[in-house]
Amino acid sequence: MTISFEGQVAIVTGAGGGLGRCHALELARRGARVVVNDLGGAMDGTGGSSEAAEAVVAEIKAAGGEAIANGGSVSDRVGAKSMVDDAMNAWGRVDILINNAGILRDKSFAKMELDDFEMVMDVHLMGAVNCTHFVWPIMREQNYGRILMTTSPTGLYGNFGQTNYGAAKLAQVGFMHSLKIEGAKNNVHTNTIAPVAATRMTEDLIPEEAQKNLGPELVTPAAMFLVSEGAPNGVIMQAQGGTYSIACIVENAGVELGVDADADDVAANYEQIADLTGAKPRGMLQLSSM
Repeated sequence: MTISFEGQVAIVTGAGGGLGRCHALELARRGARVVVNDLGGAMDGTGGSSEAAEAVVAEIKAAGGEAIANGGSVSDRVGAKSMVDDAMNAWGRVDILINNAGILRDKSFAKMELDDFEMVMDVHLMGAVNCTHFVWPIMREQNYGRILMTTSPTGLYGNFGQTNYGAAKLAQVGFMHSLKIEGAKNNVHTNTIAPVAATRMTEDLIPEEAQKNLGPELVTPAAMFLVSEGAPNGVIMQAQGGTYSIACIVENAGVELGVDADADDVAANYEQIADLTGAKPRGMLQLSSM
């Protein structure tokens, strides 16, 4: 099976470099028309320039594809709407949204300013929310859409000095879990990718020797599958250096202690309560059809 995006329109945020650039180039190579969004700021979110997005557009056009650049900030509602408007004005539809834009403001929690915590949440979480908000009615109306969130091992498992980043990244997973339910009846699938890649954002976090085998282009195959017509719905796929795996929340059978159990009973049975032998993924019930 060959995945094709012929006739489709994609928006990739933070696509001026790293993972986003690789995603945008591959979408275009497989036939999609692409809105290349990038604020062009520094790694901490300051500054801005359209040069990075324009350079990727030039690459796509040089290879015979169609693309336009957008310099809006995902954390700003006007900026998020602008990229969707650009897609609709140019091509009349939006089939794919890859929420990839992100920044880092790393410090231990004891030293972190709340402004730095809030800024990272605004870009990663609210950036994904803003962009998804503006494509959602379009995708529902056309009864087709593929949305990809970008989480991180930090979001799934934690990392020193990244409480803000980890909180924002896991929040995207929670966002996905409800979107997958709400979008299913209109064939709008939402998935999440958890990449490990050597990019500008990770150059100080990944040892130089390891970076050689962690190119961002090695994550893109998973991203392409997760935004394809045959994509699953509500999956977290990890991708690094040519290895792909699924991460998920599991639940064990539990221990029935009775309605009269107190904290001492929980403590006495904790080892059994915490035994994950036989634990399985559990999907949330759809409680509303609103």
